Amino acid sequence: MAWNGEEYQARFDRIATEGGDVHGEAELVRSLGPSSVLDAGCGTGRVAIELARHGIDVVGVDLDASMLATARRLAPDIPWHLSDLAGLDLGTSFDVVVMAGNVPLFTPPGTEPALVAGVAAHVRPEGRLVAGFSVDRGYTADDYDAHCAAAGLVREARYATWSREPYTDGAYAVSVHRKL
Repeated sequence: MAWNGEEYQARFDRIATEGGDVHGEAELVRSLGPSSVLDAGCGTGRVAIELARHGIDVVGVDLDASMLATARRLAPDIPWHLSDLAGLDLGTSFDVVVMAGNVPLFTPPGTEPALVAGVAAHVRPEGRLVAGFSVDRGYTADDYDAHCAAAGLVREARYATWSREPYTDGAYAVSVHRKL
C-alpha cells in the first residue's frame, strides 16, 4: 500500500486544530520513563516528534518513503530509517519500542512473528514493547502475546485505549510487554 505522507499528516493536524488529542500514544510511552524510544512504523513521526519534544532520544523507522519524507521535513534532527521492521537491525536497543497505529495489521499475513521478533530485538533488557492495534482483524491479542513470548517478552499490561482504559476483550488493545 502506498501512502501520501502529507495527506496522512494533514489528518492529524486537523484533529489537533479541532482540539482533539493526538498525543495519547506518546503520553503512555512517556509515563514509562524512557530515555530512549524506537518508534517502529513511525509514519510521519507524530509520536517520535512529541517524545523528542520532551527530551527523549528517539529514532523512527518506517517502510514508506512518503511518510518518512514528511517526518524528515517536520523534524530533520531525528534519525529516520527506511526499513522493514521484520528485518530491522539498527545495532542498538531502546528503553521502549512503540508500535502505534495498527502497525501489525500493515504487514503481510503470516509475517507477524517476524515483525514482533524484529522489533523485540531492539528492546533492551527490562525494557518494554508497547503496541496498539485492532485485534478483530485476523491478528488477535492472543496471537500477539504468543509472538511476544517467543521473542522473550512477557505481558505487563493490556488496555483498551492509549489513555489506559481497562481492556475487557474489545476490538482494540494496547499491550505493554517487558523483556526480562
